[in-house]
Amino acid sequence: MSTRTSSGTTRTTLGFALITAATLALTACAGGEPTTVPAGASGAPGAAKDTLPTEDVVSGVRKNEAAAKLLPADVRQRGSFTIASSVATPPSSAYLADGRTVVGVDADFAGAVAKALGLELEREVVGFEAILPALGSGKYDVGTGNFGVTEERRKAIDFVTYINDGQGFATRADSPLKAVTDLTQLCGLKVATGAGTTFERTLEQHKGRCAEAGKPPYEVNVFSETGAVWMSLQQGRSDVVMNTINGLRYAVTRQKNVKFLNEYRRLDVGFAFKKGTPLAPAFQAAVNGLKADGTYDRILRKWGVTASGIARSQITPPELPAPKR
Repeated sequence: MSTRTSSGTTRTTLGFALITAATLALTACAGGEPTTVPAGASGAPGAAKDTLPTEDVVSGVRKNEAAAKLLPADVRQRGSFTIASSVATPPSSAYLADGRTVVGVDADFAGAVAKALGLELEREVVGFEAILPALGSGKYDVGTGNFGVTEERRKAIDFVTYINDGQGFATRADSPLKAVTDLTQLCGLKVATGAGTTFERTLEQHKGRCAEAGKPPYEVNVFSETGAVWMSLQQGRSDVVMNTINGLRYAVTRQKNVKFLNEYRRLDVGFAFKKGTPLAPAFQAAVNGLKADGTYDRILRKWGVTASGIARSQITPPELPAPKR
């Protein structure tokens, strides 16, 4: 069902079946760069169709005593933390064929940090738009959903960074677009993206630039499900997709007639917490410990996202500057 908001943005809510149809059932084609195609992804040599990597890179993680000592006493006593996870598409997050097991970069880092801190992880799958408000209310301890660190989010949320991803574009293979280096290149086009994301914010913030350039505005089509974003592109209801760099690179290896255009800007990505959380130092120490023992690099290699590695984890760093256009 579709509804139109006061800003004229289309929001569509579809079931998980549509995500599956859009991102997994379509026949694959080669399209991602070799270093960004996860093991087992279609397009990777010897890969089985529609498989996801299942290598265990978490169970061997040992407890990091120094990091665990940084945990607040109530969490140590409880022996667990609650995590709200948004499940969209690989490599960030996805379901295995059983429809229950959550896998991906986010899941592996959360699991590895839990092991390093000696805690049980209690996961609940939650819609992307609901996670940050739920953290503020104290319903969950941590949230994951490839959350980019922005100045707006920093006002209400603390982050512990673990990768670097960001914003990029993709389109149909027959599109004349080669790259989107300036948003005025989108003027007159329909751009599909996810609800509540940094992509939606960026597009809405700069909509007026088309009028300033004497061009017709671009239309932002916002969907609540990632599968619906791709369906709109495949069906010609949208001309361009704006999404995560890693997600776009993965998606073009799984779908016919789509191509990755380019990276637009990079953002740090982190675990999200309620502002002022006492958990942040322990999580930061755990992530940096994973870098030291090699687990960090194993997770990146498993999902084919080695270009997203960071030098060290930070607590709520400033938003990375946008590239000069």
